[in-house]
Amino acid sequence: MAPGAKQPPDLYNDDTMPAPVRRRSLMRRVLSNWSVRIGGIVLLILILMAIFAPWLGTIDPQVMDPANGNLLPGTQAEFVSLAGDSFNHLYIMGSDSLGRDIWSRTLYGARVSITVGLAVAVLAVFVGILIGLLAGYFRHLDGLIMRVMDGVMAIPGILFAISLVALFGGTLTTVIVAIAIPEIPRVARLLRSVVLTVREEPYVEAAMALDTPTWKVLLRHILPNAIAPLIIQGTFVCAAAILVEAILSFLGVGLPAEMATWGNIMADGRAQFNQYPHGVLLPGIFLSLTVLAVNIFGDGLRDMLDPKFNKRGG
Repeated sequence: MAPGAKQPPDLYNDDTMPAPVRRRSLMRRVLSNWSVRIGGIVLLILILMAIFAPWLGTIDPQVMDPANGNLLPGTQAEFVSLAGDSFNHLYIMGSDSLGRDIWSRTLYGARVSITVGLAVAVLAVFVGILIGLLAGYFRHLDGLIMRVMDGVMAIPGILFAISLVALFGGTLTTVIVAIAIPEIPRVARLLRSVVLTVREEPYVEAAMALDTPTWKVLLRHILPNAIAPLIIQGTFVCAAAILVEAILSFLGVGLPAEMATWGNIMADGRAQFNQYPHGVLLPGIFLSLTVLAVNIFGDGLRDMLDPKFNKRGG
């Protein structure tokens, strides 16, 4: 900017601007970020594929046809249904050793992975908010709660999930809870740090001096300041949950082996990886692409919403 030139108003951080103007400015800045664009578009495509899996997947992912086992991608073969009907079917991503269509199984696996990722993120953020607010606002509870959180963080997440699934069984609910619990301390510590900072602000002290109910102080004055970091943390939790669920299924300690998940599909193909690598590589590409898209989307949100990473033009 030339010397003496007037600095244009920053609508994003200017509190004097009307709220609708600030929201529109924030939306423009978010959509102008290439990380948000690329990650969001890829995620939208994957979500739509998962939603429309019954129509995009040409065969029931559980149906077996041993006569068409280990077909290479792009092979067209005659499929015989249980009712005796036969038709020519194009195996877009080939078939596994039991003759199941990998393309259909991968589409249905996207449903499981996205459901687990979103559910774990929501559960971890919700419980983390409750714990973080209590620890940051009530000083006498801070030490006890944080030591419990430190103890949970000291246990490797994979081992904790394996133990919980082995104890209660490999149901979808158990897997979600087992993956979410190790993520809760990270969310709680993040919110606690925000609460410790915001509770010293004059407007919070004024609200406390006026005997404002504690729940109003927490929900109206403190929690809104943590929305941006919580959204960012939620995206990273979602990506980690998708990856951990695939690892558990691949190791055989996650969801039932007959369920179509990316981890189960890759586990089924690993025995014949040298001869038929497509059974592992193609579902692995979908898994990697999903985790990468979520992380890219989260990085873009961080650049836009976190002041430490928000780069302004000079």
